[in-house]
Amino acid sequence: MSAKPVIGITAESEADGQPYADAIKRLDGTARLILPDNAAPVEALASVGGLIVTVGPDVGGSMEHEEESRKSPEALLLKAAMGKDMPVLAVGDGLHSLNVALGGTPARDVSGHGPIQQDGEEASSYHRIYITPGGKLAAIVGSGGFVRVNSLHRRGIREAQKSRLLLASAYSLEDGLIEGLESPDHDWVIGVQFEPQRRMEIPPHFDRLFQGIVERAGRR
Repeated sequence: MSAKPVIGITAESEADGQPYADAIKRLDGTARLILPDNAAPVEALASVGGLIVTVGPDVGGSMEHEEESRKSPEALLLKAAMGKDMPVLAVGDGLHSLNVALGGTPARDVSGHGPIQQDGEEASSYHRIYITPGGKLAAIVGSGGFVRVNSLHRRGIREAQKSRLLLASAYSLEDGLIEGLESPDHDWVIGVQFEPQRRMEIPPHFDRLFQGIVERAGRR
């Protein structure tokens, strides 16, 4: 019996990483959290077959800060994983780490995408996006076109901030903010701005993002 594919997951804490770990376990994979106290995060790649990045770079406006962002643990992990052509899924703030790791500029503050207050607590807002037909993201989730997704982010990227090494594969209909990125030079490197791990807030076919990374990791 073959071993289950192991997926590394960067997260700020065990609690933050648990929804992603649950998604991987539900699809018959093994989750391994990579937390900030990991002294040598790149070495963790030796024992995983795929990588999910959920942590974003620090935000700053100076050129020096941009260069430091490209040396963050997440950026180094992403570069090492892509150097191995490992399947990568960058979610939420992780999309910004992916963009910065490949030479893009840090995300800017945006309005209309952040969480809303509901019963005294933060809850997801919602908006419609357009997934470009013919792209990798559309192929993974099963279709392109218009879809409603959740939204919890206060920062975002537009074409001016996007890495030239990445293709935009989804956009917000309201303001054109980039909602999906993918690498044309790698087998399976996908970034999404929305939060597919929050299953009750998005269409069920977005579970295929987690299914896809488990399947790709199992082929390695």
